[in-house]
Amino acid sequence: EDLVCFRDIRPGAPHHYLVVPVEHMGNCKTLKPEHIPVVKKMMEVGKAVLQRNNFNDLNDVRMGFHWPPFCSISHLHLHVLAPASQLGFLSRLIYRINSYWFIT
Repeated sequence: EDLVCFRDIRPGAPHHYLVVPVEHMGNCKTLKPEHIPVVKKMMEVGKAVLQRNNFNDLNDVRMGFHWPPFCSISHLHLHVLAPASQLGFLSRLIYRINSYWFIT
């Protein structure tokens, strides 16, 4: 009831979902320590959606946020991509772990 999850319109992996809080939150740069429970719940929802869609190898998942100014939407949204081992060349760049533009 406080989070929604849907497929990304430009998927970077066979499973690519966005987990979004219903209540408006800025972007990942605006997160504070009190937001840790929300982020943890977003990750739990992402894992649950993968499992509901018959993807169970949670060691082959990439989750993270685009760091401003590299996010196209100013509403917090967690990218959930799987299998991470099947990311294409461009997706490996766009969703590169702990880069200047994508944080896990």
